[in-house]
Amino acid sequence: MIFNQDQPSTSIYLVIDGKAKVSRLADNGHQVVMDIYQTDEFFGESGFLNLTHRAEQAMAIENTKLMTWATQDIEELVNKRPKLAIALVQILVQRTIEFSHRIESFSVDNIARRLARTLLRFVDRLGVPEEDGSFSMAPFTHELLSQYVGTSREIVTHYMNQFRRQGYLKYSRKGIIVYRDALKEWLRQPA
Repeated sequence: MIFNQDQPSTSIYLVIDGKAKVSRLADNGHQVVMDIYQTDEFFGESGFLNLTHRAEQAMAIENTKLMTWATQDIEELVNKRPKLAIALVQILVQRTIEFSHRIESFSVDNIARRLARTLLRFVDRLGVPEEDGSFSMAPFTHELLSQYVGTSREIVTHYMNQFRRQGYLKYSRKGIIVYRDALKEWLRQPA
């Protein structure tokens, strides 16, 4: 655990190595994964709001090294270096756009399409290109994918198996291999 909802919101974290998952607890008690952050990405921006309690929690999902800054220190740096402020705003605007796309997907896509979009997003951010045109990623559990997509683990397992049978991906405990172009083509087909 990096931080939880019971802690004050006073710091920002930069991933030096590894991956961290930021999530929230829904009213029904289910965990909702907001995002996964990797090397050179920061999280915990709610620290800028100086809340007495965070709205989210963060956990390392593999061996992870972090750097942390007090938001007060960041605010002082921003005053001295306005270009840093612009860079932070650009990153936050990009995240807002990505969250908008995700909300749109919740509104218009069925679960299979949401899962496909999730896999493609993770491939674009976290995937490593392979010689055969596929992309490999770390192994994400079906539970984690279900918390991101907004469904149950069993339904994610069903669609992951379906995607595997259709040749869009391969997965094991060692990792996930996604045939990105084929999965994108599947998404272009009418629902």
